[in-house]
Amino acid sequence: MNFFKTLYELKNYIKISLYSVILTCLSFTLYAAEYTGRLSMHWNDKHHCTKHAQMFVDEVFEKSDGRLKIEVFHSGQLFGIREIMAGVTSGAVDLGGVVGVVGFPKINKNFNVATIPGLFVSFEQQREFFQKSDKGSEIWGDLLNKTNSTLIMYNPVGPVMTFSGARELTGVDAMKDLKARRLIGAEEPMWKAYGAKIVGLKTGEVYTALQTGMIDTINTPPQSIRAYSWWEFLKFGQKPYQYFADAYIMANSDWFNKLPNDLQKIVLDAGKKVGDVSTSKIIGVGEEVISEFEARGGKITVLAGAERAKFDKLMSEKVLPAMKDKFDSDALKAAEAFVAN
Repeated sequence: MNFFKTLYELKNYIKISLYSVILTCLSFTLYAAEYTGRLSMHWNDKHHCTKHAQMFVDEVFEKSDGRLKIEVFHSGQLFGIREIMAGVTSGAVDLGGVVGVVGFPKINKNFNVATIPGLFVSFEQQREFFQKSDKGSEIWGDLLNKTNSTLIMYNPVGPVMTFSGARELTGVDAMKDLKARRLIGAEEPMWKAYGAKIVGLKTGEVYTALQTGMIDTINTPPQSIRAYSWWEFLKFGQKPYQYFADAYIMANSDWFNKLPNDLQKIVLDAGKKVGDVSTSKIIGVGEEVISEFEARGGKITVLAGAERAKFDKLMSEKVLPAMKDKFDSDALKAAEAFVAN
């Protein structure tokens, strides 16, 4: 009798324990899935911007104890480089990796001051203009308002320079008749001043275009030639860096504002933490890629002396005047005054 009584008690104990485990698992599942988000970006999984975005997502998940899980869609699985801002604004995705000089000028053309060659000397200076100056903060506020978005994290793409597979880029004159890729409208004045032939292409189309000879030249941060294997066809590069292509993780404000205050703080803290890491490494990573590029047989020309003077003159006398329709005169004056101080 004692044996059967013990067996009965054991069965009840096991049953209760199983119920407890099941309830615990269900509670954890519900807790873990309390809030979710989808982050879309055009960068592939090898790109440093994607890696930093994943660091941000992991940090949010860890600090929220699994309450907020953000799923990452890279390589343009959901939206391309030109469409992602609209995807965030509409709420089709909750967060997006946005390249400022690509996504913002369509909303406020004055953001194009960020593409003026040689105007800003660093990412930090450019950000301060848009965050702290009267005109810059007006532009930035208008962008956030019109896109219904919240800045979560700086995730810079890198400083932009020219690469080519056609010939050594010894100076301004070497650019004539090159077949150059255009990503943004603000690039056209420079290519036209050079006498290059312009071909508009999205990021995902560049590799094939280089492979087939549709283009042979591109303006890009150095990091991209490695991430997308463009250096298989690009053999020459030219400095100086022309402008600083900043990028951002932007959140749909409706999605962000529905998060509890503690989760909002976790998201912003994670964005600040990882964004600082991304920014601190960006120039060094670019120089690292250039060293690898040279080790592969590539050649970088740094314009100096008479060639640098010719470059600066072309920028000031031909390129900048041709860009005047890309932004309002007061925006240009404000940016020039800001950097002068």
